[in-house]
Amino acid sequence: MKTSRRTFLKTGALAAAGVAVLRQPVFGSGIVARTVGVQLYSVRDDMAKDPLGSLKQIADMGYVHLEHASYVNRKFYGWSATEFKKVLDDLGLKMVSGHTVMGPQHWDVTKKDFTDEWKYTVEDAAVLQQKYVVSPWMDESMRNSYDNLRQYMDVFNKCGELCIKSGMKYGYHNHDFEFSQKLNDEKVFDIIMKNIDPNLVVVQLDIGNMYNAGAKALDVINQYPGRFENIHVKDEIKAPAGSESEYESCILGEGVINCREVVDLATKIGGTTCYIIEQESYQGKTPMECIKADLAVMKKWGY
Repeated sequence: MKTSRRTFLKTGALAAAGVAVLRQPVFGSGIVARTVGVQLYSVRDDMAKDPLGSLKQIADMGYVHLEHASYVNRKFYGWSATEFKKVLDDLGLKMVSGHTVMGPQHWDVTKKDFTDEWKYTVEDAAVLQQKYVVSPWMDESMRNSYDNLRQYMDVFNKCGELCIKSGMKYGYHNHDFEFSQKLNDEKVFDIIMKNIDPNLVVVQLDIGNMYNAGAKALDVINQYPGRFENIHVKDEIKAPAGSESEYESCILGEGVINCREVVDLATKIGGTTCYIIEQESYQGKTPMECIKADLAVMKKWGY
């Protein structure tokens, strides 16, 4: 049975409950430093079966930067932070970013502080020398009213402060509900953008996910220029009948997103310097074949 990213994140979040614009790095020549990586959820089954062998394959493809999607009981794919850092170092890989859902259980309302569980999350991310700690989902209870969402945006800003202390940035990654759900007649995405401090919180714009809500990345980047230093590069095609969503991801350049135009615009006016490839559906190819093809496309586009 195919598990969607949405279902994976919801399940993971429940399991966890049970247990001024940021400056861009510039070289002396004036050229902005760019980072192209891959979200390891793209090869989730491979990573579950053979994480070390999978990472070796990814390194052999030419990837250097990664974004993880597995952190459970202070372990990344079964390794402690220190162990995982050594594995990555040995393969010449760098964990630039990581996805770990921050939920209501990570904020102690009475103490007005993060729980130890979330503090460990940030601490372990720092061991990996991540640049970004990204929450890729927002529990329904955090957005069931306008006031609740505003309250959690304050928590997001506090998390940004926490991450900055360890030399990192906190980020939030969108799906589609941010564009389809409204509170007080305002899109959730717009409420987020208006209430987070861009000096503290990065919005990791997934240019594909929003398409299922009828939103277009080009419009969003034009609406909020300079706000998207970290993006998920993803293309979309019509999903088979009976699928959870109308569209599913595919190899870059083969779908309806017009990815190159979006990526170029994000680079030109969006402030983008970090490009994370993610593909969750494969149309008969293997996940490894797909992310290899995706990297080749990005290189062809000059990234």
